[in-house]
Amino acid sequence: MPLNRTTLGLAVLTAFFLLAALFAILIYSLAPASPAARGPILLTAFIVILVGGLLCILFFLRWLLRPYRQLVGEAERAPVAAHAHKSRDEAQFVLETFQSVLAKLQVQQKELEFLSAREAERADSAERFSERIVASVPSGLLAFDGNGRSIVINTPGRELLEINGDVEGQSVIQLLGNLPQLAEIVDQCLQTGRLFRREEIEATSESGETRRIGATVAPIDLASERGRRGALCLLTDITEVTHLREEVALKRNLESLGEMSAGLAHEFKNAIATLHGYVQLLQTLPLDDRGQAATGSLLGEVRSLSDMVTSFLNFARPQPLDLEETSLPDLIRECIAELQPLYEQHRVTLELQLAAESITIRADERMLRQTLLNLLRNAAEAISDDESERRVTVSVALQPDAGRNRAAVVTVSDTGQGIPTTDLQRIFIPFFTTKATGHGVGLALAHRVVAQHGGSLTAGNSSAGGAVFTIRLPC
Repeated sequence: MPLNRTTLGLAVLTAFFLLAALFAILIYSLAPASPAARGPILLTAFIVILVGGLLCILFFLRWLLRPYRQLVGEAERAPVAAHAHKSRDEAQFVLETFQSVLAKLQVQQKELEFLSAREAERADSAERFSERIVASVPSGLLAFDGNGRSIVINTPGRELLEINGDVEGQSVIQLLGNLPQLAEIVDQCLQTGRLFRREEIEATSESGETRRIGATVAPIDLASERGRRGALCLLTDITEVTHLREEVALKRNLESLGEMSAGLAHEFKNAIATLHGYVQLLQTLPLDDRGQAATGSLLGEVRSLSDMVTSFLNFARPQPLDLEETSLPDLIRECIAELQPLYEQHRVTLELQLAAESITIRADERMLRQTLLNLLRNAAEAISDDESERRVTVSVALQPDAGRNRAAVVTVSDTGQGIPTTDLQRIFIPFFTTKATGHGVGLALAHRVVAQHGGSLTAGNSSAGGAVFTIRLPC
């Protein structure tokens, strides 16, 4: 601004002197030719031009210094603390005024920096609080931006998905490659904004254990730099809840089935006993070889049918438990010794893995023995003749229970073909069997016996192939 005023003033002075020169030339050309007449005229013109130039210079300086005078006036009116001691020199006074204003600006700058630091601290505190909330959520939490890249995952989510290391920025396919059903749900949520509630997803852990995961996927609005819309996933391990729900449904079905068919089974047993007597009577009669063979086969079928009805009656009308202190490893060794001829017949190797510490439970030894014998016999028969690896592994260990107590866990796994997924929910139902021989009551009876002991019997498939039956009994 001062440079523009100076330039404008110099331009006005230059224009004035040019006009004065033109005026002098014009007077000189119009004055009489005699020197006596020109002298006074030229002198008068010179004096006029000189006076006018001085006046112009004076007004120019006054006009040029006008901002300075205004600044001095403002400084005189300003409430400066050291106004009584200011220098009489106006330049010194203006300098002191500027220093005072600068000091005030510095104080205000410090206050602004303090406020900015407080706001930054509040923002950091809010961010840390949000992070603590995310980390404290007991369910697994995952968040994806609009491009399908992960931005948040908490510790329960890492444990549930078995993820290690930094995964921020990974795509949905990379992060959820082992859960294609969940990856598809997240992708649909990102594309359509659809909300998915309480979806059940089946997953397999690294150890081969089958788990059920409950998932809720919802769209979320993100900042503009992260995309238009993201997705938030809440994951919960509902394996135990699912097992309890299935066990309750199975128990209700079995109770209804037992009450309905116990009477029929008793009547069948009476009829079978009568039929057994008639067959034995026929064998006492003189028959040819074909007749003897037919009556022998008929007697075998009648005895098999009688055994099936007896097993079903034992299942439908459970007997009270006779609990006593039982060494679980010793009981398993006795069962293995009893079934050793069967394993040699099927050319199956049996491996026993016991915990270092002794495991003692309160159980009905006779009924628990039948349960273990049934599971070990089924494991050997589940391995077909064309299997190259023929092995059954029995492991016994102590594991923490839901409370402070510990549970004895017995696992029986084989190297057979495993159990089809569609049959996993039905194998404990009476009369359901996939074997050519057998009546399908053994597993149902084993499940009921373990439940009477306050434990649980579950079935699944291992990642290497083959079925896995797990018994959990309270110590």
